[in-house]
Amino acid sequence: MGIPTVTLTRNEFVGVVKNAVSGIGLAPDTAMVTFPTATFLPDADLAPLAARKQEFYDALMHWTSTKVRTSAGRMLSVEGKTYEDALAKANDLFISNAWGDGLPLWPATAERVNWILRGAQLPRGLVLGKFPPRGAIVTIEACAIALAMAGGRPEYLPVLVAAVEAFLDPDATGELLQATSGNPFPVIIVNGPIAKQIRLNSGFGLVGPDPQHPAGASIGRALRLMQQNLGGGLPGTGTMAVFGHMRYTNAVFAEDEDGLPAGWEPHGSERHGFKRGSNSVSLFYANGVANIIRRGAKKETLEEDVMQGLHRVAGYLRVPDVHYLHGYTEGTPGFVVISRVVAADLATMGFTKQSIREFLFEHSKVPLEEMRKAGCIAWMDIAATEAARNSQHLDPWPIAEKAENIGLVVAGGGHSSHALWLQAYTYGVIGREIKIPAVFDQLVSEADATRADAMSE
Repeated sequence: MGIPTVTLTRNEFVGVVKNAVSGIGLAPDTAMVTFPTATFLPDADLAPLAARKQEFYDALMHWTSTKVRTSAGRMLSVEGKTYEDALAKANDLFISNAWGDGLPLWPATAERVNWILRGAQLPRGLVLGKFPPRGAIVTIEACAIALAMAGGRPEYLPVLVAAVEAFLDPDATGELLQATSGNPFPVIIVNGPIAKQIRLNSGFGLVGPDPQHPAGASIGRALRLMQQNLGGGLPGTGTMAVFGHMRYTNAVFAEDEDGLPAGWEPHGSERHGFKRGSNSVSLFYANGVANIIRRGAKKETLEEDVMQGLHRVAGYLRVPDVHYLHGYTEGTPGFVVISRVVAADLATMGFTKQSIREFLFEHSKVPLEEMRKAGCIAWMDIAATEAARNSQHLDPWPIAEKAENIGLVVAGGGHSSHALWLQAYTYGVIGREIKIPAVFDQLVSEADATRADAMSE
């Protein structure tokens, strides 16, 4: 494209900017004038900007793209003396081209991709959108390729497609969160009977590895591969996350709906309005995970144990975190995950999901002086929403505009010992219904038979 444009860029962010301009349809070699990071810091000397003004003029007046559009992807052929040799060479190819994540991958052969596509309710060529920020076109087939590489199965595909649809929603602001120097990673919460059908974990170890419940690892890993290979989220060039996150597989788990106390609604129904019993995903970005000791140390009464635990959780939320401002109005400061045992104790004390949120909302408020000392007032001045900007006048400062923004999910192993706090860096919590193919029951039956055969050997 020959549209005259020029970008002022930090040296380290060249890859991010190339992704961003590609995502909006401009040539990735759009003219840039780069400066060291020190130029963009407080009290920086801006004289170098004026000294190099001719570069800006030349870029606006004379730049033309040298990029030539190429055809879509092509099939590759890898040969080896043995299957193991060919597989090793394929993985060497993935790593050398920065297509992998550092762990071994399944080659996405035509046969394997076609097998995965049995789980598609929509045509393989259907375009779902552009994957931010680089803007590569996303199809159902692209989802299947990523799931094949991640070691997934056909019955997992409906969940991945719904997660990708949520990821591509403009309110998810993936173009920002993919490129930021922070460390956000997608969290996918699944509701509905599909969770049990595909063996998605809702109990012990739900955000970690579990061979008994393998679905979450490959679904989340497939999404991560798409973030990198379609969205351009390659560390240090396409994503500037200073530390990254300790997740090769993002986080994909199910709510423990069987463990919900009477009268408690599933997350998908409560947050997104999906009918109870329907299959859905909910996506937000976490910025970190904290394990909270929830139970008491001695022989506390039930009331003491419940109230002390709630205050302890609120203490983890009560921090001057400017990330809260991003989702202040429609997003979330984060999600609290409690086990069915804790939920039952809270229900016995008369708590509902909403009243728990209201308690946490009130007891997580931060004294405004602490916000001021931490420099948060300046961040409030530039916040995206009016409510977030005006919150600087509230003392103590609430971590969200309303209690309903605080996420609460019942999941995890059957103990009362701990709670989990998934601190968010997210602008919105996005829900999508899962579309189930007509052959889904057959796919599940085949998966069960495969597992039974493997266990009998």
